[in-house]
Amino acid sequence: MTTPPDLSKAGAPGDDKLDAGVLKIAGVVVLGAIMSILDITVVTVAIPKFQETFDTTYAIAAWSMTGYTLALATVIPLTGWAADRFGTKRLYMAALVFFVLGSVLCSTAWSIESLIAFRVIQGLGGGMLMPLGMTIMTHAAGPHRIGRVMAVLGVPMLLGPILGPILGGWLIDSFSWHWIFLINLPIGIVALALAAIIFPADRPEPSESFDFVGMLLASPGLALFLFGVSSIPEAGTVASKRVLIPAIIGLALMVAFVFHAMRAKHPLIDLRLFQNKSLRYAVMTMTLFAMAFFGSGLLLPSYLQQVRGESTLMAGLLIAPQGLGAMLTMPIAGRLVDKIGPGKIVLTGITVMSLGVAFLTQVSADTPYPMLCAALFVTGLGMGCTMMPTMTAAIQTLTHAQVARGSTLMNIVNQTAGSIGTAVISVVLTNLLNNQSLAQTAIASNYNPAIAGQLPPGALETGFDQAATAFGHTFVVALVLLVVTLIPAFFLPRVKPKDPEVAGQVVAAH
Repeated sequence: MTTPPDLSKAGAPGDDKLDAGVLKIAGVVVLGAIMSILDITVVTVAIPKFQETFDTTYAIAAWSMTGYTLALATVIPLTGWAADRFGTKRLYMAALVFFVLGSVLCSTAWSIESLIAFRVIQGLGGGMLMPLGMTIMTHAAGPHRIGRVMAVLGVPMLLGPILGPILGGWLIDSFSWHWIFLINLPIGIVALALAAIIFPADRPEPSESFDFVGMLLASPGLALFLFGVSSIPEAGTVASKRVLIPAIIGLALMVAFVFHAMRAKHPLIDLRLFQNKSLRYAVMTMTLFAMAFFGSGLLLPSYLQQVRGESTLMAGLLIAPQGLGAMLTMPIAGRLVDKIGPGKIVLTGITVMSLGVAFLTQVSADTPYPMLCAALFVTGLGMGCTMMPTMTAAIQTLTHAQVARGSTLMNIVNQTAGSIGTAVISVVLTNLLNNQSLAQTAIASNYNPAIAGQLPPGALETGFDQAATAFGHTFVVALVLLVVTLIPAFFLPRVKPKDPEVAGQVVAAH
């Protein structure tokens, strides 16, 4: 006999406020999510330190990032099935253990090879934390409050890229690179203890059969595709064998998985969810938004350090207004999504964010910082109305049983689109800078002041102007992506969400 949904935990449909129980669950989930997301940006800052410590090249040291990302991509497709099979609480706690264990091992690394291997272990845990956290929070809040809980989960997703460079720079400068990993130990232990106490007990039902063929196609396919895409900035061109061979093999495996999934009774990733109109348009919106958001996310820190000569810590502080803007609008957007649907909110968010990015396309070598911070604040206001409301649009019309698979699907989309956007933006910026020899020389002078004395009068200023122009033109790519995002966003629901699936489950159960 099917167990009816526990609506007592989800709250009655008329109860719009997040009660203490849901807020406690949300707090634990955010604690785990912020560790996983911060770890990505914190390590980015540390790559030069890894070069120096392990006497290696930047390309090899960057594998400490790539290995983590590929581990995430490999494990995310398994999350939906594993959550159904073992229960979300047990799996979440196991993911935390893997992540913390990987963090401690990373801090003991004696070579770049050992560090990369330990980062893979860390990524196997980190990849499950976000989709599992999303599933746990959705089940706790119920369909009528998904917008609000998604707003809570959006805090680490939006603040991670901003706080990461600040935290990483401070830990490395004040202590040592080991602490960017060791800091996860106390936080992870607290998160693990709270999860054991606060999360509701698992009641896993007899699970579907494991899609072994799907795993052999989806996980390596996604990992190979992302490896190829992630290699584009280093290769400098899409035509490189290092890019094309893994990307084509990965794409072929993923296409094969699509055909397999449409015939399989219980596929690893349930592509039949695309029959849901709301989820379908949410996936298209999220794909374009993630490409623009994560792709452009690397531009401002690079501009501030390479063109303006700021330190990593100062660059992080100057970008903080973006996070403040997002924090202001995110809770408001969450409440409105639960009342009027995500469509109008997402359209407004993308429009406001586009205004901020439009200003950044005009950035120069001496743009006043107050104006730059104001543009970033406006961008943040739009971001707070976009990412999590789009996630809400995908999940709030799914049944209780579909939420784990839907969360997994959206996280795969987010990870893949973000990697593609980062690669595209990196290649555009690199090519624009390579076409300006003085720009490269000016950027190099930030790291070797002796270069400035070897240049003719005015050459350094011209070089910085050229570099700033390259950054501005690259922001145009992000702006175009955002404007195109308005098209699928137009079709997102614009009415208060209903939960007929949950009601249907209750009726069927009785």
